[in-house]
Amino acid sequence: MLSGENKDKFAEARQRMLRHDLKGRDITDPRVLKVMAEVPRQDFIPESFQSQAYADGPLPIGMGQTISQPYIVALMTQELRVNRDCEVLEIGTGSGYQTAVLSQLVKKVYTIERFNQLSESAQAVLGRLGIDNVEFYIGDGSCGWPEERLPPSGCFDRIMITAAVPNMPSL
Repeated sequence: MLSGENKDKFAEARQRMLRHDLKGRDITDPRVLKVMAEVPRQDFIPESFQSQAYADGPLPIGMGQTISQPYIVALMTQELRVNRDCEVLEIGTGSGYQTAVLSQLVKKVYTIERFNQLSESAQAVLGRLGIDNVEFYIGDGSCGWPEERLPPSGCFDRIMITAAVPNMPSL
């Protein structure tokens, strides 16, 4: 649990991030800005890096992976042009931060992560935050989402790739 002093530090850092790193760099979608102001990025990173939670850079999250810088999260979300009716496939759950941001803007997020440890950690954080419109899958995102677990419509409205891939998978 954060003390009042630490909460204030995070609130100030989050506001600085919004003004300088997001609004100052063409993030204009008011819905994206609102969500970025509300989702506690510090909850998605190891405690040893929490003081840097709102710096505009990636941070390590374990397993040789990183959480994307806030600007990239906001930019990718803005460019996805989602609405409340969208069902989104996210390839690369990672810490779950991008998942949490998307979850506040769409009907449902389907997210796939190849590292069990990262998926479990993301599930725990999203659970603590009361986010329940996310379906998790552990597997190789380059293989796609399992057909038997597709949304009722049978397809996704948007797909976001938040993981690095060594090459394009063949179809």
